[in-house]
Amino acid sequence: MSAPALVVMAAGIGSRYGGLKQVDPVGPSGEILIEYSLYDAVRAGFGRVVFVITRPIEPVFRERVGERAKRAVEVRYAFQELDDLPAGFAVPAGRAKPWGTGHAALAARHDVDGPFAVINGDDFYGRNSFAAIAGFLHDARDDSKARYAMVGYPVENTLTEHGHVARGICQVDGNGLLQGITERTRIESRGGEAFSTEDGAAWHAIPRGTPVSMNLWGFTPGFLRELEARFPEFLKTMPDPSRSEYFLPGVVDAMVRAGAATVAVLPTDDRWFGVTYQQDKTAVAAAIARLVAAGAYPARLWG
Repeated sequence: MSAPALVVMAAGIGSRYGGLKQVDPVGPSGEILIEYSLYDAVRAGFGRVVFVITRPIEPVFRERVGERAKRAVEVRYAFQELDDLPAGFAVPAGRAKPWGTGHAALAARHDVDGPFAVINGDDFYGRNSFAAIAGFLHDARDDSKARYAMVGYPVENTLTEHGHVARGICQVDGNGLLQGITERTRIESRGGEAFSTEDGAAWHAIPRGTPVSMNLWGFTPGFLRELEARFPEFLKTMPDPSRSEYFLPGVVDAMVRAGAATVAVLPTDDRWFGVTYQQDKTAVAAAIARLVAAGAYPARLWG
């Protein structure tokens, strides 16, 4: 089997962050966060990276990310475009918001021909997490069901001190298989513990060790056909044509609940880092510096 591909969803400009956070340097030699994911993916055995971006950011992205990445791995680009819709559909009047993570992953359909992983472009996932998903993909085969995987992070390892985050809370059975995902849109750290609210008034503690999705998924190629087949129904039934999003975890959750797929939840002790807010950048740079000092990464990633 050929080496798996890595699909990097990097089209978004972070509204809470206030700019194009994908190309902000955080490493000691000017590395950006995506480069650490690429470095970990290459040493885990991934052979191709597909960057899902938008046309406006293409020049700076190619210069700042692609030119460095292609020293180590085959690089391709796919474009998440608002009018990339099934036949018979048009962009609703007033729609400017992207169609979501399911649509972003679908944009890579012409550049993926085997097992693949999907990640966010603005998150740090950790070496062990990439090794786990690569190991799964090496042997991944569909049979009577689709066989997928995701890396599940302890919720307390995925929080920022500078605001709230959205996470998919995972329900996992005794065999380590995903039973469902519940999206929580506002989770905050309080004394290192996770608390969530949906109305801003009632807060609920999330037990330590609860696995959450950080959008590190492993799929067989058939998942792209599922995304494509289910997209028209989403477009027909979306409650808000100006803002509704086609979420990748929602498609996975629907397949699991229908008995069409299983998802192995691969545990990790890796700690997530991300630049959700401008204030996160200093903390992320300090965390990377500690990992470099501990020998987890070289001071200059690509030599």
